[in-house]
Amino acid sequence: MGLFAKIKEGLKKTRDTVVGQIDSMLKSFTKIDEELFEELEELLIMGDVGAVTSEKICDELRKKVKKEGVTDPKEVHRLLEQIVSEMLTGGQELHISTKPSVVLVIGVNGVGKTTSIGKLADSLRRDGKKVLLSAADTFRAAAVEQLEIWAERSRCDIVKQKEGADPAAVVFDSIQAGKARGADVILVDTAGRLHNKRHLMDELAKINRIIDRELPDADKEVLLVLDATTGQNAVNQAREFKKAADITGIVLTKLDGTAKGGIVLSIKEELDVPVKYIGVGEQIDDLQPFDPDDFAKALFEVEKND
Repeated sequence: MGLFAKIKEGLKKTRDTVVGQIDSMLKSFTKIDEELFEELEELLIMGDVGAVTSEKICDELRKKVKKEGVTDPKEVHRLLEQIVSEMLTGGQELHISTKPSVVLVIGVNGVGKTTSIGKLADSLRRDGKKVLLSAADTFRAAAVEQLEIWAERSRCDIVKQKEGADPAAVVFDSIQAGKARGADVILVDTAGRLHNKRHLMDELAKINRIIDRELPDADKEVLLVLDATTGQNAVNQAREFKKAADITGIVLTKLDGTAKGGIVLSIKEELDVPVKYIGVGEQIDDLQPFDPDDFAKALFEVEKND
């Protein structure tokens, strides 16, 4: 199965429940009027797009309809695909041009954080980057061992200390090792403890101070890993983490069958944080850079056998 097919399969639930209903609704209208916009907004909200984002989509649709002189409700489908693609475009590139660059990865347990780090490491290595993994999630039992397995799978070096060690000390060691070994990217696994936000903020602030002191001119990304199957809960998680960290992008995992794809729009619009990677399966190469056009096309491509 190709990447587009995987994305399309991953969005099947959203497409069936939301886009399918939108299509049915559009067929019941003979003209584009305010009632159509109101029903569309309601369906988008029900599809985990969120109230704020749904309102914006409908406002943009009104503008396009007026600008293009569209009168046939069947054309709304095409315009929606354009709007979604435009809304999601911008900021999805990973900025790692310095040597070394640092990528901090955060997220609560169970969202696929360590797995995503391993897959990202493999992807960057295949792109010709020398990657060093930093096992700075010293809080969770077995987190270091799990990252070691991924380091082996992705054929990347790892820097670790014993469980319970100071995460900032691990990051310091990783930076020194990265400099000495000529690493292009240092991927840092961090503990995500939302139930103790103050501790999380203090820990990330300490890690950031170490990075800024040791690598003052380095590119730095802070990627939040979210589980796409949790819908609006993922948006709430992103909102809380944004208060604790300067998030530069989202890694959306588990977009492989039961996902609520509408949350991608909510995250981008309501929090102004771009999705940079999506996970579309269990294989090591199933973490892929996010493509807004492919996402919009996969979301709205309704077929007879869907």
